[in-house]
Amino acid sequence: MFALVDAVAFYASAEKVFDPSIRFKPVVVLTNNDGCICAICPIARKLNIPKFQPYFKVKNYLEQHNVVVRSSNYELYADLSERMMTVINRFCDDHYVYSIDESFLRFTGFTKIIDDWADFGQTIRRAVWRETGLPVGVGFGTTPTLAKAANHAAKKLSGYNGVAVINDEHSRQAILTRMDVTDVWGIGSRLGKKFKFMGINTAWELACQNPKAMRRMFSVVVERTVSELNGITCLSWDEVKQNKKEIYSTRSFGERVCDITPKSALVTHAAIVGRKLRKQHTLAKRIVIFAASSSHEEFYYKKSLLYDFPIPTSDTTVMAKAVSDVINDIFKINTRFYRCGIGAIELESELFQQDDMFSVSEDKPRMMECLDAINKRYGVVTLSLGSEKLTQTWNMKRAFLSPHYTTRWSDIPIIKCN
Repeated sequence: MFALVDAVAFYASAEKVFDPSIRFKPVVVLTNNDGCICAICPIARKLNIPKFQPYFKVKNYLEQHNVVVRSSNYELYADLSERMMTVINRFCDDHYVYSIDESFLRFTGFTKIIDDWADFGQTIRRAVWRETGLPVGVGFGTTPTLAKAANHAAKKLSGYNGVAVINDEHSRQAILTRMDVTDVWGIGSRLGKKFKFMGINTAWELACQNPKAMRRMFSVVVERTVSELNGITCLSWDEVKQNKKEIYSTRSFGERVCDITPKSALVTHAAIVGRKLRKQHTLAKRIVIFAASSSHEEFYYKKSLLYDFPIPTSDTTVMAKAVSDVINDIFKINTRFYRCGIGAIELESELFQQDDMFSVSEDKPRMMECLDAINKRYGVVTLSLGSEKLTQTWNMKRAFLSPHYTTRWSDIPIIKCN
């Protein structure tokens, strides 16, 4: 048996955990630079607020209905996600974190005998709510895709109180017949249009198709999806998470900049890339460095350069030096820069690095280890290079940012008892 535990409107729910004053109010969360709506709480959903709509288009409507608006507080979300996953991990013998707000559970070899899966799901929900304040939906299924379908039913179909179970033919048909084909895991809008043209409108109708025929018409992925909907397990997750083959750090500026500010932004991106490289024990042989104006500007400008390291590196200071070497070739006078970033595009394991006879590595592993240890304990911005963040004009715009309740000492909630 598999299960999928998924937080309900995670970003919006996370905003309510430490702020009781908005717990029963409609809340929406905005994307980077307060651009679009990316999360809508269940209360706000009743107002038919469109998701991914630009904020400026619905600003007046939100004000009319007293909707609470929040900027994305990624530090808070990451910390609450880690807490939620820690709680969930106690209830199974095999746990796979699928995204920041959802995770799969597998019960192969599970020592505890479970007679009632629905009751067990409610136990998980109560534990997560009690220890994190986050509402979750729980779906059980005999395959990962059926668990995903059950989770959809638990949160969005009537008749389920946050938990749904697909463990026999009756429950499978009851849920799949009420699901649109585009709600099936792995079936996007483009495939959904093709299926509906063929008369396949529901998840049940997709499950009734011949898997081999669907493979010939579409792909092996669709074949596996059809098989999974019929209770045949085809999907699995790796026992060890694979390292990323490319690592990027990019971001738009909070406001347009015309000076050499992109250098400090690029150095900060270099620090982020370096930290991620060290975390997965890989080195970068080549990076791409770029900066650009907005595509809506009259004279659009974008410049990217490849930088090859003589010795593969994960040292932040070495990558910062690479930025200094190329910044004058990227910077252009009188250009209103809108975005910049760095990507490590050719990686190798630090365990199998081959030394160069004619070049000496400039990496300082002990210093980077010390830097990472301090930032891990006291916060990622506790220690940084002097060339980082010389100005705040390039920082992401977050006008409605809530406090960092769990990651900043000054923002720790204060409880007053009378």
